[in-house]
Amino acid sequence: MTAPPMLVVGHGTRSDVGVAEFGRLVGQVRARTAGRVPAVDGGFIELSRPSVADAVARLAQAGTGGPGPIVAVPLVLTAAGHGKGDIPAALARELARHPGLSYSYGRPLGPHPVLQDVMAARIDAALAGAPRAETTVVLAARGSTDPDANAEVAKVARLLWEGRGYAGVEFCFISLAGPSVPAALERAVLLGARRIVVAPYFLFPGVLPDRVAAQSHEFAAGHSGLSVTVAGLIGACDELAGLVLERYDEALGGDIRMNCDTCAYRVALPGFADKVGRPQVPHSHPDDEAGHRHVHAGHEVLS
Repeated sequence: MTAPPMLVVGHGTRSDVGVAEFGRLVGQVRARTAGRVPAVDGGFIELSRPSVADAVARLAQAGTGGPGPIVAVPLVLTAAGHGKGDIPAALARELARHPGLSYSYGRPLGPHPVLQDVMAARIDAALAGAPRAETTVVLAARGSTDPDANAEVAKVARLLWEGRGYAGVEFCFISLAGPSVPAALERAVLLGARRIVVAPYFLFPGVLPDRVAAQSHEFAAGHSGLSVTVAGLIGACDELAGLVLERYDEALGGDIRMNCDTCAYRVALPGFADKVGRPQVPHSHPDDEAGHRHVHAGHEVLS
C-alpha cells in the first residue's frame, strides 16, 4: 500500500526569514522521505504564504486518482489552541473544498528528548565554553491562554535542567501568560545568577523571538555585572526534520497518545471553564477567499 502524502502545517509569520526557514524544513523532510512518501508539502494557517489551502490543493493535484488521504503534521511545540483547534478547523474547511480528501492528524512536537538536545546545543553555543554550572538558563516561550500548553513549557524547563548541570532553569512567556521575560530574569538575579542564557523556545525567526531578544538585552543593560546572552532558535535542522517524520509515522500507526486529561476544551479548569466544548473555527488566511486578519482576545496574533 502506498503511503499517503504529508502536509506540514505551520502557524505563519510576518518574518521573511521565518517563512524561508519553514520552507527549508519542508525541503529537508521531503529529502528524507524520498521514495517512501509520494509528496510532502507545507502551508500556514495565517499571516503568510503558502497557505494550508495552497498546499492541500497541490497535494490533491499530485494524486493520480484525485484527492485522497493525507497525513497532517502540526508544526507546533505545544498542544495549545493552534494544534487543538485552529489547524483541525482549517483542515475541515479543506475537506469541504476537496470531496474525497481525508486526513490523519499527528500530534504536536511536544517536549521530545530530541528537542531537549537541540536546545542544549544552542545554549552551549551561546556559552562559548563558559561552564554550565555557573549558568542559569531562562527558557522563553510563546505563551498561551491554554494552561495545559503553558504547563508543557514548565515541563520542558525541568527536563532541560535534569542532568545537564546548569545552575538553574527558569521559564517565562513573551505573550499571553506569565511570568514575563523580565520577571524571569529578575528572579534569576535574585537567586544569585551572574551569567544567564536566554533560550527562546521557538522553531523559526519571527516577531515574538525578536521581542524575547530585545527584552533580554534591555534587561541586561540595566544590570551592571550581569552577563545575558540569547541562544539561537531550534531552526530547520536534521533533528527537527526527523521528529516531523516520527509524528507522521505515529499518525499512520495510530499511536498518537494525545494528552486530554488537562485539555481546557474537555475539562473545566479553574478560570477557563468557558472553553469547555467551545466550537473551533479556522483562521482566515489573508490570501484565502474572504481572508481577514484574525485576532485572539482583541490582540492581533504575531509570530
